[in-house]
Amino acid sequence: MSDVESDEAGEHRAVVLDMLPTGRPDDDRPPQQKSPLAFALGEDDFLLSELTLAEDADIGFSDRIRPDDPVIEATHAIEFDALPNAARSELEYAIEDTIDRDEQRFVDFYNDAQPITLRLHQLNLLPGIGKKLRNSILDERKRKPFESFDELEERVAGLHRPKEILVERIREELRDDDLKYRIFVGRDEE
Repeated sequence: MSDVESDEAGEHRAVVLDMLPTGRPDDDRPPQQKSPLAFALGEDDFLLSELTLAEDADIGFSDRIRPDDPVIEATHAIEFDALPNAARSELEYAIEDTIDRDEQRFVDFYNDAQPITLRLHQLNLLPGIGKKLRNSILDERKRKPFESFDELEERVAGLHRPKEILVERIREELRDDDLKYRIFVGRDEE
């Protein structure tokens, strides 16, 4: 299965992080009784999932897939700790690619972030952003909304690598299930 060139509006996709064509190595059943598996990251909600695939599935590493693809026989949400090591090592690249594909959505986070409580703002949840940097971002966005990460970095003194800050926060939300506030990673409804 290859990347689809143009996505339909509102179409949900996931990025394949790792493939286990012969199933889990810790499964003691004979190989012919095991289903191929894939591990994926949702592009909208950043939820992790394990996909049981049909034998003839033509899905590869880093493909973008739809959850309703007919080659996916079953899907269930998993926690970060359940990811194989290969999938964990690809996670940061998949997050970066997702942000690059929809940069404006993530730039708009800086444009639209709101207070959570009287003392805490969504921007303060980002690594390295304290009160002073938060206020600089808020002041600049009042003048004019940010249109790109480059513009954000250029206009806000002291803000370096705004995309990487988001990648780091998303990884933190994926790794730490006990975080009080989540701004990017959805919660599984199971």
